[in-house]
Amino acid sequence: MQKRIAITITLVSITAGCSAQFTGGKSKAFEPGNLPDSVVALAEPGQDLATARLMPEDNCFWYEHSGPVETTLVPLRATNGAPICAARDA
Repeated sequence: MQKRIAITITLVSITAGCSAQFTGGKSKAFEPGNLPDSVVALAEPGQDLATARLMPEDNCFWYEHSGPVETTLVPLRATNGAPICAARDA
């Protein structure tokens, strides 16, 4: 049990450093393709950054993946596989 807790704390600590910082009111990141440079630098290659946007529901970045049947929103991932989310204002 303690091992699971330690692993969870470690993973949360690692992914906490992968967030973009935003200040002020509504960010242009809510619009597709308007990503901060810090998010572009974190993003794993092969993701469609032109369609990426910040979703207000979870405060994470999502992009459109066009498959053979449908287009689906998929979480934008960092090179370590963690989802890229914006830090929430305190």
